[in-house]
Amino acid sequence: MAEPFLIGEAMTGGYGAVNILNDCTISVDKGQIAVIVGPNGAGKSTAMKAVFGMLNLRGGKVRLNGEDITALSPQARVAKGMAFVPQTHNIFTSMTVEENLEMGAFLRRDDIRQTMEQVYHLFPILRDKRRQAAGELSGGQRQQVAVGRALMTQPQVLMLDEPTAGVSPIVMDELFDRIIEVARTGISILMVEQNARQALEIADRGYVLVQGANRYTDTGKALLADPDVRRTFLGG
Repeated sequence: MAEPFLIGEAMTGGYGAVNILNDCTISVDKGQIAVIVGPNGAGKSTAMKAVFGMLNLRGGKVRLNGEDITALSPQARVAKGMAFVPQTHNIFTSMTVEENLEMGAFLRRDDIRQTMEQVYHLFPILRDKRRQAAGELSGGQRQQVAVGRALMTQPQVLMLDEPTAGVSPIVMDELFDRIIEVARTGISILMVEQNARQALEIADRGYVLVQGANRYTDTGKALLADPDVRRTFLGG
């Protein structure tokens, strides 16, 4: 069987002496959506950060398109085609929307206008507000700026840490629709999400973590249908 496009395999590690991840494996295929869910303190965001190189692993490997990138810095992983959108402090509030998007293309030496146009097509409200300071936008619009800026790097993998945190249900549905659109372009999406039920509905692959270890791994549909998962993690 072909290896997944991105895999963090048997990852063990944490901050200081304590392990937060315990033999945890997370992967995503090309153009697919993988979602990490689980209770608070389960190590969801830590697993994402480990895949992006923000956590030193004591055990395990991270491979991108067959290449071992375990030793690479986050910056080097960006150059390899990975983009990470943190949950907070993910935009430059004093800069305009368009300046934020331009900052996303800092590594590029080619013409960025076509990519900018693609971002505006995906998030039309950003075109309308492109001259406005990003800090003046609503929470949902700020998230669109953050995702748009990540897309300006032309990533092969887009990693999102709780992209719908603090937004209304309507905005959450819209963001999930846009995430599906991004995946359809061939970009792999790996995201951590508190809204587990809604996230699993759009997930090709789902990971339920408990205490930094894989408790359940399956398709999003299968996890939603699993009575144990529903009772324990989805509220029935």
